Amino acid sequence: MASNIKITFLGTGGSVPKPGRGLPALAIHIDEVLNIFDCGEGTQKQLMKSEVSFMDISNIFISHFHADHFLGLPGLLDTLSFSGRTDDLNIYGPEGAIKFVKKITELGYGRLNFNVNIHELEPGKSYNFKKFYIKTLKANHPVPSLSYSIEEMDIIKIDKNLVDKIKFPVYKLEELRNNGELTINDKKYSINDVAMGIKKGRKIVYSGDTRPSESMIEFSKNADVLIHDTTMDSSMEPMVNQYGHTSARQAAIIAKKANVKKLFLFHYSQRFTDLGILLNDAKSEFNNSFLSHELLSYDVPKITKIINLSSR
Repeated sequence: MASNIKITFLGTGGSVPKPGRGLPALAIHIDEVLNIFDCGEGTQKQLMKSEVSFMDISNIFISHFHADHFLGLPGLLDTLSFSGRTDDLNIYGPEGAIKFVKKITELGYGRLNFNVNIHELEPGKSYNFKKFYIKTLKANHPVPSLSYSIEEMDIIKIDKNLVDKIKFPVYKLEELRNNGELTINDKKYSINDVAMGIKKGRKIVYSGDTRPSESMIEFSKNADVLIHDTTMDSSMEPMVNQYGHTSARQAAIIAKKANVKKLFLFHYSQRFTDLGILLNDAKSEFNNSFLSHELLSYDVPKITKIINLSSR
């Protein structure tokens, strides 16, 4: 289980940048692991303005290959190379990622000083990143697109009194926690013998570009943070849905039905200068709605509640 999870919004607009508002990009730190979600044009400049070091990036996840979500990659990769990076970089995305990212790495005459490992992820799958899982959902958008759920691993809390009661060897606790069962001197032990309960991990969902969908409600269920496409206000819903996007009101309904703790509005149309219109639209359905903006950081609170084991 991670100690700290921090979200930094690098770019919050959609389609076209405007002064003070960049194209989609998020940085999510899970302890020392820095993950970038989407990499719109200008992402490297935003990283330089933030407290996030672009040299620390471990993974980049692209939601889809519309230009506003990935055209920051060429410049960022080039800068990493000029800055002396030698560690491998992992880039993940939907169908087409290998083709598109490979072309990006071959642009121009320069060559990168590090390896770029490109992975195509399947919708509806879960991928283990040790301290967290990445789960994917097929987004409702005109091109192959993924929504991402970043889920911190649950941890089983050990009850010291139970350990002492059954005289279980303390140095074997981690092995028991990892395996669930363990046999020592012909005696079989279960994790339930020493467990106090489960401390649930935190969950952050990033929708990418998508129409509203029932599947997103289940995908976002009980998330600590939902960052959802809120391209326009409710007066423009037929048009925004036609082009594969969601209104602020519709995203708030999803957040409410999914029982999320906090909704951040994201991917604003360039036509909006006054984002209060979108915020009011969202708050009419879900009061825990908030505007994201460039360089806003949010530390996801730790979960202290311990859930009793059902078998106890």
